[in-house]
This record gives sequence, C-alpha cells and structure tokens, in this order.
Amino acid sequence: MTRRMYIVSGSFVCLYILAFLFPVLLPVVNLLFLIFLAVCLADYINLFFICRQPAVRRLISDRLSNGDENRVSIILQNRMKQTMFAELIDELPEQMQERNFLIRRKLAPLEKTNVTYMLRPTERGVYEFGRILLYLQSIVGLLSRRFSISAARDVAVYPSFMHFRQYQLVAQAAQLNEAGAKRIRKIGQSMEFEQIKEYVPGDDIRTINWKATARKGGLMVNSFVEEKSQQVYCILDKGRLMKMPFQGMTLLDHAINSTLVMADICLHKQDRVGLMTFGDKMGSLVAADRKPLQRDKIMQVLYKQQTGFLESDFDMLYMQVRNKIKQRSLLILYTNIETLNGLKRRLPYLRSIARYHLLLVVFFENSELSKLSQANAENLEDVYIKTIAEKFLFEKKLIVRELQKYGILSLLTRPENLTVQTVNKYLELKNKQAL
Repeated sequence: MTRRMYIVSGSFVCLYILAFLFPVLLPVVNLLFLIFLAVCLADYINLFFICRQPAVRRLISDRLSNGDENRVSIILQNRMKQTMFAELIDELPEQMQERNFLIRRKLAPLEKTNVTYMLRPTERGVYEFGRILLYLQSIVGLLSRRFSISAARDVAVYPSFMHFRQYQLVAQAAQLNEAGAKRIRKIGQSMEFEQIKEYVPGDDIRTINWKATARKGGLMVNSFVEEKSQQVYCILDKGRLMKMPFQGMTLLDHAINSTLVMADICLHKQDRVGLMTFGDKMGSLVAADRKPLQRDKIMQVLYKQQTGFLESDFDMLYMQVRNKIKQRSLLILYTNIETLNGLKRRLPYLRSIARYHLLLVVFFENSELSKLSQANAENLEDVYIKTIAEKFLFEKKLIVRELQKYGILSLLTRPENLTVQTVNKYLELKNKQAL
C-alpha cells in the first residue's frame, strides 16, 4: 500500500467520526467508501493480473575507476499501454554504504527510458551488485506492486584509469594548463643525436656542424631529440602512515592512482617504467619495460595492494633496490613523513639509495592540520591547538629542507594535487636531463 492509500484511509476515518456527530452525512460517506473499495479492487486487478513486468537491465563497465565518478545505467521499458509510475532501487555494493538510494520515474505507455546515476568508489576490490527492485504504480496510485529483478554481478574496482587521455595531452605539451600548473622552462638540451639539417634563423649556433658546413657549402646544424629509454621506477610505501584517509580514500590509494598515471606518461614518453612496493616485508616488483602491455601489467599489480599497520622497513628497501635495479634510474618514492624524527630514521637509507639513483621523495601535506592552523582561535584551547598544528606543518617544511641538504629531491603536495605535481616534476627532470 502506498502513502496515498494511507492518507485516503485516514480521511475516511475522519469522515466516519464526523458522520457519528452528524448522522445525515453517513449515507454519503458509505457511498464514497464503496467507491473507494471498488477503485482499490480495480487497481489491484490492474497491477497483479493485467500488468506485465517491465523490462529492466543494468549497464555497467566490467571495471570501475577508483576515486572517479563512474556511470551506471539502467534500461527501463514500460510494457503496458498505460502510464505507470516506477520507484527503482538498485542494491549497491556494501562498500558504498548507501541506504537511501531511490529513483522515481514516470513511464509513458510503452516508453523505454535510460536511468543513469554516478558511482564513486573509494577503495579497490570486488564490488557485488545485487538485485534491482522495482515498485510499480498505476495512475490511481493506491497500491504498488514489487518486482525483484535478478541482476547480481561482481565488478572489479581498479586504480584510477579514467584520466589517461588528459595526462597524455599534458605530456605532449609538457605543462599542466588545466590543473593550473606553471609552464616548464626547458633547460639545456638532449644529447641524443637525430639528424643534420640546414640552419634556419632561431637554431642554436652552438649546434653548428662545421665539417658538414664545409662539405655542403652552407650552414648545417646538428638536431637532437629528447632522450628515450630512460628507466623510471615508482616505489610505493605500504606502511601504517599511508593508511591515513583523505576524501574517503587512503593516501596509498592516492599514490596508486598517481603511479598508474605516471606509468602511462612514462610509456608515452618512451621511457621504461617499473614498479616496486614494500612495507614491513617486501612486496611486488615489476621490472622496468616499455612494452605496450606494461601499463596493464602494473595495473593488475596495483589492484591487489593494501596498507599494513606496521612500520615500513627502509633497510630492506635499500637492499632490494641495490639487488634488483642495476641501472641508474629515476626512483619516485611515494611515502608519508610526519615528523623530523621519522625522517632521521629513514635518512641514512634514503642517502644510500640516492648515491646510485636519482631519488624523488613524494610525501603529503596534512590537510586536516592545515584547516586547524587557518581556523580562528576563540579561546585558550584553540590557541594551543592552532600552535601545535602550525608546529607540525613547519616540520614538514623542515623535512623538505633536510632532504635538499643531502641532495635528495622532494615533493611536498596535497593529496588532491598529487598526480598533477608528480607528473609536472617528472617532466621537469626530463627536460633538465637530470637523469
């Protein structure tokens, strides 16, 4: 029974009470009640004996992108030659924790409509979709018939893969205009020779090839291209500090999404890209390569990564880097360092790694502390809280300065800007020929 049924029934209760006080109204109320019962019977026969089950089908991709808005469509077709009103409930995966999902639609006779909604998962894994429940009402709207459509399906949620095209365009332009990043000034030039060509105004006179000029009888210059096949490894820290949440996702999930984009950009720039993960124990290792399937291989490995609740072993990381990565490479280490004491425990191992490779340490600003430091202090307790928050934020800046003192590259970023700033830093290092 619908809300309209309860409202009309309550109205009849009031009418009968009124007819008890004024008996002259009783015949009219009885007549109206009989009409009401007849309408209810007609609505029941229409819904449960004449009505045909609507055609319902859910359309969803085989895999969803973590942290992004994913489109889910439900095709709904009215198979009756009368207007119907539908209330649709899709049994969403338990990870979404959605308890009030309801879509209402008015269906014209024999109408076929597409019901679309967006789904934003915040953790990787298998998401189990259940049934589709459809409550159908006629234009009378006193009764509602429930249809349960079997549509159970498991969908895998992978690291974010929806912005590859956007960042590929970024890599071609060597800038992040859409994200508001600054244009990178190209410093120096590559020493990978491409060809000898005729001089045109604007060419660097330092690249003039005097031997070719003498043979040709005109100015000839050497042309260089960006160096390729450089080796890049993304290293993911899976320790307890990467369990911190931001916008419903852990820092590890943000780092995984960034790593996947970085792998795509590196392959687009024809560099060899690899992956290494570690925690209290050594995790997965994907050797650097630039084959077209390398990105999918890295995605499959990233899909299974989970944070732990123990401290990460940087001593073990150093040993693995020395044993597994023989060629000098760009190592992008995604980690989280909260205090100077935490840095001092890791610094000897980071310095040792930096002797053999170009190391870029990427760690995170604490967004909650930033909010506390910017809040207005209204009492003594707020003053203490704000002071402590500013102290921890200042320590983050000291960590950057300490890493720079030992020649270790660092990037302190907010989680939402992680991918943008990491890609920008990679392009900057590539243009500088830092590796």
